[in-house]
Amino acid sequence: MSASTASSGLTHFDAAGQAHMVDVGGKDETHRVAVATGCIRMQPTTFALVQSGSAKKGDVIGIARTAAIMAAKRTADLIPLCHPIALNRVAVDFTLQAEDCSIHCTVTAETRGRTGVEMEALTAVQIGLLTIYDMCKAVDRGMTIDGVRLLEKHGGKSGDWVANDGKS
Repeated sequence: MSASTASSGLTHFDAAGQAHMVDVGGKDETHRVAVATGCIRMQPTTFALVQSGSAKKGDVIGIARTAAIMAAKRTADLIPLCHPIALNRVAVDFTLQAEDCSIHCTVTAETRGRTGVEMEALTAVQIGLLTIYDMCKAVDRGMTIDGVRLLEKHGGKSGDWVANDGKS
């Protein structure tokens, strides 16, 4: 990696192009919030199992919610240059949509700190959806996970950001 790449705005590289953990020590502590989303699509029979709560492995949505929260708390263990942060709140919501046999996951993560919680929210969404896949794969290996993205972030030096691309 060249020094020009390091100066391109990628904050996890130093002037020599070497990966490093960003120094956040000089940043102000602020209230920070991130909201992320994604969905998993499945066969109608699989969706019916999840919706009825009769899946062989138990309460799919309840277990996926717990997994998502655990994932948010462990994000720094999974992403090498991510700072470990103290989370104040992680809310995980699942919406079941029968018309297209999809389950949408939305995660809100909050902290008061020197770095944002976007990675925690995104990681939680992915792991929540992967947990649904894991619990249902015996009956439907063709499930697809897609649309994982940040919807909004608030706080910090860069301020607020809200997706405005028309996707839900």
